[in-house]
Amino acid sequence: MKVTVDFEECLKDSPRFRATIEEVEGDVCELESKLDKLVKLCIGMIDAGKAYNAANKQFVNGIRELAQQSPKDEVMESSLTKFAESLQEMINYHTILFDQAQRSIKSQLQTFMKEDLRKFKESKKQFDKVSEEKEAALAKNAQAPRNKQHEVEEATNILTATRKCFRHIVLDYVLQINVLQSKRRSEILKSMLSFMYAHLTFFHQGYDLFSELQPLMKQLGGQLDQLVVDAAKEKRDMEMKHSTIQQKAALQDFSNDDTKLEYNVDADNGIAMEGYLFKRASNAFKTWNRRWFSIQNNQLVYQKKFKDQPTVVVEDLRLCTVKHCEDIERRFCFEVVSPTKSCMMQADSEKLRQAWIKAVQNSIATAFREKGEDAEKLDRKSSTSTGSLDSSSEPKEKSLKGDSALQQVQAIPGNGSCCDCGLADPRWASINLGITLCIECSGIHRSLGVHFSKVRSLTLDTWEPELLKLMCELGNGVINQIYEARQEELGVRKPQPGDPRQEIEAYIRAKYVDKKFVRMPTVAEQRSKVIALSKQEKRLSSSSEHLPPRPPPPTPNLRPVSNISAAAGWEEARRESLFCPDELDSLFSYFDNSSKLRSIKSADSGIQNSADGSREMLAATPSTNSLCEAEPSESTLPVFLPKSDSTVFSEPKEYSPGLQLFWASYARSLPDMAEALAHGAEVNWVNTEDDNKTPLIMAVQGGSLVTCEFLLQNSANVNQQDIHGRGPLHHATILGHTGQVCLFLKRGASQNAVDVDEKSPLSIAVEAANADIVTLLRLAKMNEEMREAEGPYGQTGDETYQDIFRDFSQMASNDPDKLNRFQPYDAQKL
Repeated sequence: MKVTVDFEECLKDSPRFRATIEEVEGDVCELESKLDKLVKLCIGMIDAGKAYNAANKQFVNGIRELAQQSPKDEVMESSLTKFAESLQEMINYHTILFDQAQRSIKSQLQTFMKEDLRKFKESKKQFDKVSEEKEAALAKNAQAPRNKQHEVEEATNILTATRKCFRHIVLDYVLQINVLQSKRRSEILKSMLSFMYAHLTFFHQGYDLFSELQPLMKQLGGQLDQLVVDAAKEKRDMEMKHSTIQQKAALQDFSNDDTKLEYNVDADNGIAMEGYLFKRASNAFKTWNRRWFSIQNNQLVYQKKFKDQPTVVVEDLRLCTVKHCEDIERRFCFEVVSPTKSCMMQADSEKLRQAWIKAVQNSIATAFREKGEDAEKLDRKSSTSTGSLDSSSEPKEKSLKGDSALQQVQAIPGNGSCCDCGLADPRWASINLGITLCIECSGIHRSLGVHFSKVRSLTLDTWEPELLKLMCELGNGVINQIYEARQEELGVRKPQPGDPRQEIEAYIRAKYVDKKFVRMPTVAEQRSKVIALSKQEKRLSSSSEHLPPRPPPPTPNLRPVSNISAAAGWEEARRESLFCPDELDSLFSYFDNSSKLRSIKSADSGIQNSADGSREMLAATPSTNSLCEAEPSESTLPVFLPKSDSTVFSEPKEYSPGLQLFWASYARSLPDMAEALAHGAEVNWVNTEDDNKTPLIMAVQGGSLVTCEFLLQNSANVNQQDIHGRGPLHHATILGHTGQVCLFLKRGASQNAVDVDEKSPLSIAVEAANADIVTLLRLAKMNEEMREAEGPYGQTGDETYQDIFRDFSQMASNDPDKLNRFQPYDAQKL
């Protein structure tokens, strides 16, 4: 025990002792003040902690109530319940922590203050008293006269007794001081150490608790991306449904037809007709009440609220009849009569009354015919011949979705695992790179931005055939050979499944954004690559894409040729159109009736034409200036004649990735195109030495639909023109590539653009007598005008128009021979 006041010094009662005593007393006074403050702060902390626990407990109860509110969502209910239990356990740990703070800080320090400091104060009082007595005794002894012996003896005796008492008291006081000085350290440190151990236990318990919870949290975190995708898909579906309903409602308002939203067929629950009707009660007052009626399961029933048990009006429709009621004051009334009773009902309009009467009659007939089976659906949507572009009986092929797309893409070597981390069974893809990804890497790719990577689900999204073929043409192996060419050379480790997200994200950014692992070619290597591509013969893609014969790439001259065989060739091409005359009539009539456009101004010719003029355009030979002229003479039939039969490669002034992309697009080599983009090629690069043509125009001349799709997915400009003012749509029309025309129209290619000869794609298709392309261009034009006329309700496009273009896309990808009937005429044969 360290002695702060010397015992020997206290007996001397020296000034040094007095100074030490004064210093110790001041220190103890300050200690008492700070301990008192600390105890009060501890009490405030404990009170605040209890309030926090109470509020936290209410919050946890709110989480439990939210979990109970989602009984049908197993993931949400179980996760929230587990989280609430964990948070409740943390509240219990907090309670224990605050109890320990009360015991270790408040109780122990208060005990120290009440006992040890109190003893010190009592000893100080005795010391102060005896010190005063000693001083008085010394003064009296000094004042005693020498000649008065009895006073001297008395003063001496008092001084002796007082000194003896002082020595006893001062020794006790010094002992108390030294004990207090030593004990203050142990008591304070013991109290704080106990409090810190309570904190240590609290955090250990919390760590153990959340360590057990971590697998669930990690699993839920992995599911969140999928949940976000599902929510986005549901939102998109709801928005599409909302737009469709708005469009139907607008058409209903326009035609004053109030039966479309009331009259429906639902085969799943057997409802043939349902809607609101007024029903006359059978009471004495004959009141009319509005009820929800339905014809289902061979019965006529109604209900007031959804949860109410339906009231049966007619048990068996085979036993009843329905008739108009014109002898009462109310309008639009009809009566259903059965052998036991009759029911008077009122519709909201005459059309609705007729619909209900017809529905009841048809249900009666169906009940008799099927002998009590469920009634057939009454409001079947008529399917016109516009939905089929092929006169054969083959069913239409729809866009691939789900497992079909997943199986085809994963069948490509290397696509069975994630391109970036190697996780097996990837369900996501980057469509502009042509690679497959796991869900974690797909989230990182989304964060890069669509100018680097466009992510799509292989199981949830719908895949167009040309996009699916693009995925099968490239793949993880091809792209990794390009983007990871220098990975091992640089000594960079490729991420593995389960690595921290930060490491995977850093690797992906270095790979695709910074392109650190791409091996940049030398000028000689680039020159060799460009020359090899320019001399490359016709090449088929690895996905067995059946491509039409590649037409000559130079820009064709447009000049009329006088020859009977030309007219005969045009008639033959017209007759081979995918559309039969009846289908064309139905198509254009459909667009006329849907859009309510009775007069359409042709943007290509500047002459006003009716919809019938569009049909005449395909039934008669048009001239170069009008789409609805009379039959042309043999001397005025124009054809397209190419300038030459082959591409001439001239040595460029300099070699660049853009030039490689230019010739790779013509050679249909997607790996070389992807390599050029990785080397920094501009997707809209312009070849100033070759009529300002772009890679997309060369892809058109190469004849491959997939190369066009690849460039468009990588942000190629679908309307960029060459030196002759012709864009990709012009070139595809000139070369008769129907599939490419369909693709460009879907991607927003402008039909109104004209070349230096003031010719639009439509006028070129008319002169070339390509009935399929003419039809596509006219339908796209009519759909655009219909959307403009309908305002905001026409933004999603017409369903029939979309079906037609979907079918053309299927044929262009899966059966291109059907679209490859048009060939440019040879001048030497005419």
